[in-house]
Amino acid sequence: MDKFQKKLNFDFKTNQLILKRIIYIDTFKGKWNIVEQKENVYLKELRKIATIESVGSSTRIEGAQMTNDEIVELLKNMEITNLKTRDQQEIVGYFDVLELIYESFNDITISKNYIQQLHQRLLKYSTSDDRHRGDYKTLSNNVVANYPDGIQKVIFTTTEPYLVENEMSDLINWTNQQFKINEIHPLVIIALFIYEFLSIHPFQDGNGRLSRLLTNLLLLKNDYLFVQYISFENLIEQKKKSYYEALIDGQKDRYTDNEQINSWIIFFLSSIETLIQRLEQKYNVFKSKGGYLNERQKRIKNFIEKEQPIKLSDLSKIFTDISINTLKKDLLYLKTEQIIASIGKNRGAIYMIKEK
Repeated sequence: MDKFQKKLNFDFKTNQLILKRIIYIDTFKGKWNIVEQKENVYLKELRKIATIESVGSSTRIEGAQMTNDEIVELLKNMEITNLKTRDQQEIVGYFDVLELIYESFNDITISKNYIQQLHQRLLKYSTSDDRHRGDYKTLSNNVVANYPDGIQKVIFTTTEPYLVENEMSDLINWTNQQFKINEIHPLVIIALFIYEFLSIHPFQDGNGRLSRLLTNLLLLKNDYLFVQYISFENLIEQKKKSYYEALIDGQKDRYTDNEQINSWIIFFLSSIETLIQRLEQKYNVFKSKGGYLNERQKRIKNFIEKEQPIKLSDLSKIFTDISINTLKKDLLYLKTEQIIASIGKNRGAIYMIKEK
């Protein structure tokens, strides 16, 4: 038995809990992937919401102070030269890597090169991180908790710099081999990879943020596509204490035969279970109430309700502050969302509220 599998040698009760959660998650995964293939009216909006929550939560876990509303405004008016604060730099870096993962997860391999590239991109805008961006650490970086009275307490001891190269190489090789031979369930492999990555803490800074990005990457690469639409990072922010306790429970026996990660595996799988429940609830709300409408689209919808049936020309006379092209796009969106219906084509088309 290799050194990683030893940490997965669970008792009967733990194995049953793991099995139960995996069955629940994989059952939902199958159902959701069918939904995604057949219906995507609401998915763009769900992903947009989840992305903002993920960026905000993951950076706040590490000490950032910006709210989700502030992050929306920052990303809306983003100009790299204006990223003056560390919070802004970290937020844009996280957003950049998360979007890359969403768009290209199939092309990103689990390798030293790619992990270092993701780290470099994560810290791309952080001016204070120029020296160590994309390189493994050269100084010790134990994880500490800061208390109000100024006292710092070591939460867990991370790998010494001179051991990082070998430990990361062993972890990457083991992970890729296990995915290939398919003897251990992918969710267990992913959970172990994240635990080991955080224990090694291979970079000088940004390890927590990168671990959450790698969680998304690994889940997507293993066909858990629903993770794009509900924020894992937001759940970790809300369960920060339990998150650290689960890591510490294994880490306290690091480098001994007693190192077991059952608490972390259960926490990881239970978190995904909670994400599924949240996603189902959000998705059902979208299906019953329709997608998100901005203020302009609400004004158009209300006008159609009062004056229906109407033509595009009627809207252009009333909404003189909105261009004709924007009105056309909004009408198309309202049709796609099945809020309105139309009869006829082009300029002669008339619009009305769709009967439910």
